[in-house]
Amino acid sequence: MKEPKYLVPGDYMADPAVHVFDGKLYIYPSHDRESGIPENDHGDHFDMRDYHVFSTDDVENGPVTDHGVVLSVDDIPWAGRQLWDCDVAEKDGRYYMYFPLKDRNDIFRIGVAVSDSPEGPFVPQPDPMRGSYSIDPAVLKDDDGEYYIYFGGLWGGQLQRYRDNKALECPALPADHEPALPARVARLGENMLQFAEEPRPVVILDDAGRPLTAGNNGRRFFEAPWMHKYNGVYYFSYSTGDTHRLCYATGDNPYGPFTYRGVILTPVVGWTTHHAIVEYRGKWYLFHHDSVPSGGRTWLRSLKVVELEYRPDGSIVTINGTDE
Repeated sequence: MKEPKYLVPGDYMADPAVHVFDGKLYIYPSHDRESGIPENDHGDHFDMRDYHVFSTDDVENGPVTDHGVVLSVDDIPWAGRQLWDCDVAEKDGRYYMYFPLKDRNDIFRIGVAVSDSPEGPFVPQPDPMRGSYSIDPAVLKDDDGEYYIYFGGLWGGQLQRYRDNKALECPALPADHEPALPARVARLGENMLQFAEEPRPVVILDDAGRPLTAGNNGRRFFEAPWMHKYNGVYYFSYSTGDTHRLCYATGDNPYGPFTYRGVILTPVVGWTTHHAIVEYRGKWYLFHHDSVPSGGRTWLRSLKVVELEYRPDGSIVTINGTDE
């Protein structure tokens, strides 16, 4: 695949989660809209209301099918506002959508909706997952059949409101010299509807084995966790947020710690960077978004895909986000 491709040119979709189900690629993005809310650092202008599902059996040349709205804010009993990015996992022929949504107290929780088809529609559970918080859920099905959910995002994603899975009375970001706030990971229970354990920190180390600091904002975690495996190695990738990079770190188990390795994607047009990495028919692809079609409006983003390359040592070749 020589050039990046826009996948849904007729609508604004972002934050893709992508998986192979039944031999097809299924794409689960968030759905941007013109909300009329002024842009701010809390992300209030990202007032998404529903999810669509897309599928294709030829990512490079074939059409992309829109399966329509599969879950809406109006369907969710505990809904407040802002249906941000989601992910979907399959187990025993059922499909579980994990989504962040603010409750009626304006606190982000993670909900679960269930379907008998990867195309939806998805039926939400009556309550959010117990002990859940923040945003950007992403699920790994490991080779042993266990499922792990990763989540977390700073600023509007509210991760700074928690320490050790407990809410703080006075939320705060760490000082520049202190360890950066990490994403979280938890093994999912047998029924896929709850955590099987207390969420753990996803620690990213530098080459000397020290945790990345909060002031190292060109490399530290901000949001958009994603996990994939390549040649038996766990690749934890994420966005650095205000420095607009997609970076990755590697480890030997799903909990980490992970050692920082480099940049996957340099900044794109538009403030945010969010992605998925998946193998399909012998090639690896990076799904992400930018705001080029909307003229740079950061809250109206468009889905893209480009081929991802690995070097023989397992490192990822950096992609130029504005000049792919």
